Amino acid sequence: MTWPEYARPRGVHPPLDYPAYRSTRLRAPKHPPVVLPHNLTEITGPLLGDGRVSATDNDLTRQHDGEPLGQRIIVHGRVRDSGGRPVPHTLVEVWQANAAGRYRHAVDNWPAPLDPNFTGAGRAMTDADGRYSFVTVKPGIYPWGNHDNAWRPAHIHFSLFGHAFTSRLVTQMYFPDDPMLPYDPIFNSVPDAAGRRAMVSTFDLDRTEPSWALAFRWDVVLRGPGATPFEEPHVD
Repeated sequence: MTWPEYARPRGVHPPLDYPAYRSTRLRAPKHPPVVLPHNLTEITGPLLGDGRVSATDNDLTRQHDGEPLGQRIIVHGRVRDSGGRPVPHTLVEVWQANAAGRYRHAVDNWPAPLDPNFTGAGRAMTDADGRYSFVTVKPGIYPWGNHDNAWRPAHIHFSLFGHAFTSRLVTQMYFPDDPMLPYDPIFNSVPDAAGRRAMVSTFDLDRTEPSWALAFRWDVVLRGPGATPFEEPHVD
């Protein structure tokens, strides 16, 4: 069985070749993409269940013997499809820099401290209402060499699978009032103002834990004209 192909909305997602984001010049395809038919496998897999998630995977502050440094935060939200329906029991993965703005990665060697109690990766399953929640520390801003005096805003990378590979979303969540957002070519490569706003979380006082953690809400739409803008899978 073959289902009709899905048309990517125009003017919502960033172009694959965005000159201000220098590495896209090397990664962007030089020929039009080949559209593959959506068969049963593409619209029904993968099956990524609770067995892939352990008890501490969604709490990035409890994955080591000690507590990580930095401002503890709760990041939560709801995953929906293009029709506004919740996407239940789907895998959500995150990765981020530590509070000093450094990744635990072999190619990240700028002179900011590594935190022995913070790996920077987590995963969770959405519940029956499509809701997810993570506990982590607020990531730091870091230099990235794209242009003179280039700094990435604080952000958390997200990967969401939805019900199938064709609805997978890889994107970044940003924080409100970040002074670096107007200067960041990755954030500003999204041509649609509403799309850029959709990538910025909202401070949520109601979910803040007194004397323990601040909270930020970030809802995600996986597909359709209102989809959260996505990026090519790439660690910047």
